[in-house]
Amino acid sequence: MRALSILGSTGSVGLSTLDVVRRNPDGFRVEALTARRSVTDLADQCAEFRPALAVVADPDCAGQLRDELDKRDLSMAIASGVDGLTRAAALPQADTVVAAIVGSAGLLPTLAAAGAGKRVLLANKESAVMAGGLLMESVAGSGATLIPIDSEHNAIFQCLPSAGAVADAGVKRILLTASGGPFLDLAAEDLANVTPEQACAHPNWDMGRKISVDSATMMNKGLEIIEACRLFGVEPERVQVVVHPQSIIHSLVQYRDGSVLAQLGNPDMRTPIAHALAWPDRIESGAEPLDLFEVGRLDFREPDLERFPCLRLAMDAAVAGGNRPIWLNAANEIAVQAFLDGQIPFSAIAALIASVLAECRASNPATLVEIIGADEEARGKSREKLADFAI
Repeated sequence: MRALSILGSTGSVGLSTLDVVRRNPDGFRVEALTARRSVTDLADQCAEFRPALAVVADPDCAGQLRDELDKRDLSMAIASGVDGLTRAAALPQADTVVAAIVGSAGLLPTLAAAGAGKRVLLANKESAVMAGGLLMESVAGSGATLIPIDSEHNAIFQCLPSAGAVADAGVKRILLTASGGPFLDLAAEDLANVTPEQACAHPNWDMGRKISVDSATMMNKGLEIIEACRLFGVEPERVQVVVHPQSIIHSLVQYRDGSVLAQLGNPDMRTPIAHALAWPDRIESGAEPLDLFEVGRLDFREPDLERFPCLRLAMDAAVAGGNRPIWLNAANEIAVQAFLDGQIPFSAIAALIASVLAECRASNPATLVEIIGADEEARGKSREKLADFAI
């Protein structure tokens, strides 16, 4: 029986993880659950799964969490803030950590889990984008196991030999599929007027608001290029984005001999989560079996970098390396939140990021302090420029 610490248990990945756990009660027990501010939802989860530790990332919500747990006659330990998240990530009795916190907030807990030698199920792509070198060094140094649960990177993991190894495996390139999001065929002149609600209405996947906007701009695919390079040790030139609107093929690996291996399934996050939870075994996920006759056809096209400038910015950052991906991610987080808050139009997301990156002085941050410093500098620049793009 695996003992789990689920970081971000009230988000979409966390909810899907708990659903898989619910379907396989003899295989898993939950030792820690964390949320940002969703105190009532977190308390309800604690009542069902009875973890040893409950953590709320916002320290101002700690008292409310204790009140909600008391209402349910629950006496588990509680913690808050970054220290609470890292405590949950390194909890001695948990052998598996689901890293599902969205954005840069997931960096420190993910590194803590890797440093503690856990089996890390990675959904927080920003950890790899901002500090991929540190993350992989930590995994190697501690003996941790890292399994991606983003559908695309999990598909790549499944299509590679030897637990995701690329080196000496005859791999020619990785084909990273993208749905194209809700605006794939929207007239370019209409993009400036789209609303947050439209941007969050993904045609295939049920995701959180930030990730949904990243899908609409295709920044998520750009971040995933950087993540793939870090996780699998490949150069950006060996990662190609393929727009596949049906989201049935989740990614492919092309080999030197001409073979191409693909992982297929209905667009349901429970599939990669179940794979990673049970790996190398297989368990019930709850996802509907794939019916190829019902699907009927699979379409592919090249990404339009004029329509999706965020993808182009991310591809350039992947090639540049150094501090460029850190600045890219920081500027994107600020821009996306500003769009969701109604401060800037959709079309200004890419424009703001490009403006910030134009002021990025190349460097190669290697330590955690340097990485956090680069992130903070980029966020400061991004906030300064918000007024230039305001509605």
